[in-house]
Amino acid sequence: MTDLLTLLPVATAGLRRRKAAFAGGYVALTLGVTLVATTGVLLNDTMGDDSPLGAPSLHKVLTFAAGMAAFVAVFVVASTFAFAVAQRQRETALLRAVGATPRQVGALVMGEATVVALAAAVSGCLLSLPAAPALAAWLVARGAAPAGFTARTTAAPLLLAAAVGLLVALLGAGAAALRATRVRPVAALGEAAVDPGGMTRVRWVCAALQAAGLLGAVGYYLLAPLLPPAPGGGDQTGDPQFASQWVMAVDLMAIVTLSLFAPLLVPHLVRLLTLPLGRAAGATALLARQNALTAVRRTVSTATPAFLVIALLGTAIGSTTAFAEAMTAQGRAATAARFVLRPGAAPLPADAARRLTAGQPGLRATATLPTVITGLGADTPSFADHSEDSAASVPSAATVVEGGLADALALPAAQGSPADLHGATLAAASDQVRAHGWHLGDQVNLRLADGTVTALRLVFVFRTQLSLDEVLLSGDAVAPHLAGAGPTAVYLSDRPADLMGGRLTDASAPGPDPNAHYAWIATSTILGPAVLYALIAIVNTMVMAAADRRRDFAVLRLAGGVRRQVLGVVALEAVLVVAVAAVLALAVTAVTQLGTTLLLNHRILAGQATVALRLPWGWLAGGGAACLLLALAASLLPTGLALRQGAARA
Repeated sequence: MTDLLTLLPVATAGLRRRKAAFAGGYVALTLGVTLVATTGVLLNDTMGDDSPLGAPSLHKVLTFAAGMAAFVAVFVVASTFAFAVAQRQRETALLRAVGATPRQVGALVMGEATVVALAAAVSGCLLSLPAAPALAAWLVARGAAPAGFTARTTAAPLLLAAAVGLLVALLGAGAAALRATRVRPVAALGEAAVDPGGMTRVRWVCAALQAAGLLGAVGYYLLAPLLPPAPGGGDQTGDPQFASQWVMAVDLMAIVTLSLFAPLLVPHLVRLLTLPLGRAAGATALLARQNALTAVRRTVSTATPAFLVIALLGTAIGSTTAFAEAMTAQGRAATAARFVLRPGAAPLPADAARRLTAGQPGLRATATLPTVITGLGADTPSFADHSEDSAASVPSAATVVEGGLADALALPAAQGSPADLHGATLAAASDQVRAHGWHLGDQVNLRLADGTVTALRLVFVFRTQLSLDEVLLSGDAVAPHLAGAGPTAVYLSDRPADLMGGRLTDASAPGPDPNAHYAWIATSTILGPAVLYALIAIVNTMVMAAADRRRDFAVLRLAGGVRRQVLGVVALEAVLVVAVAAVLALAVTAVTQLGTTLLLNHRILAGQATVALRLPWGWLAGGGAACLLLALAASLLPTGLALRQGAARA
């Protein structure tokens, strides 16, 4: 208690002198808690959601959005709090020099961090109250949520977000405080402005564990098809339709791994990027280069938010583009028909295929429409149990095929023949067959959309496709239970005489796959709030860094530097920070996109089609430009204000 009372005036003075650092930590955590709480509220509201057929599950999308929000918030908050504590190295050393013990210094740092974190957690929860309905409205406007969807705020997501924010802030400050307590008093007497930088022991351990986790995840995913299926099905590692989710998880792990090794890489990158400046006239370029090299910790902390923005845009947009291209290419390769008729402004009639062939002899037509079945493969007694926990209550998406399957689709066959899909039969993707342990000729129980329980014989097994349901039902057995629903596509062997108000597309040039549209909606929903937060964090961190350098600016002015030269040094440092972030982001994007392309071509498409390696240069350039503009504005403005105070006062 005596220690706390003794340190209270010191803490108060520190708060007054380092308002920018405390404000930066407060802003970062407030917005981080707001982001996590907002997505958490919507995630809680969509438990058991019933998303439209063909659209991604809103709950699943929000799960990824909440995960992405937590990932970025944890990253930024931990980095910001650690940076704020690291900025006080000289002050901490002075306290040690005048007799403060390591325990007193640690208590001072953690006490200040706790006060700031508590205030920010409360503010973040309050801000999430209007933010959650606003995000819900944005989701509705984007088509990712049904009309009328809104937020119903409950306490649990807010408390969880506050607890996560507090924990991360204190862990970030605690790690830096531990380093601070080890500062030798003589460090203050030397007044050295050079931070030790480099990799700390804790960072080495975390980086090694993260790298091992990344390699383990990649290895497990690649070997999963060779392993026995999980009991009861549900094995997603071998299913191509879950590949995009695994790719996103690996992308995030790669970003974290590279960021943990950043202190090791940044000095080399700075030297490499500043090689052309060696021939530049004047001291501005030399000062900017040396400042970035001597303050590695500051360079890494200020580059982190920009690295997040560019790397997330590069990996997420790149992966979405690659999967969208793969869907389109595979869909084109798997289409056997010459033309495809889809609904226009009005639905197609339920008997569209029959009417088209009746009016045009020689024309072959196959109609398809989506449906939902439950209890796929469940045993017969389970269908008497109507509870939510029953195996017969598990929903699955399926496609009803009315007409010849082979006339419509050229699916890679694993077992059986598509010509056998008629009568009381079904076809299934190889991943469904593997997960359930089915064999060709097995009777498969299921409940149709109208509640009818039936058993259909498995007659055809095809290789899983990216944008096709994994269960195909014969229209002979299912059509009478569909209440006259019209088809969503009619595959035709020739151009029909009557379009029935629908849209006719040439199967050789079908345009983007409809499922790719939903993939883009999901990506923007997952990425949008997180990237916006990271952009704000760029401004926050750069302002913190600039506000802490008033003494450096004063020294430059006293040494004869004019205002223009000081601003030039700061601007060049901001450019250097964003350039370092962009190079690291480009590296992680290139590696992950190469892996995604190899995965698509050699495991998912497997000869049906190929996609080329493409980096999203436009998004990378746009993200880098936005980061550069924000970094320049956030560093030059506070520097200009600081220079107005005069060198002697600073």
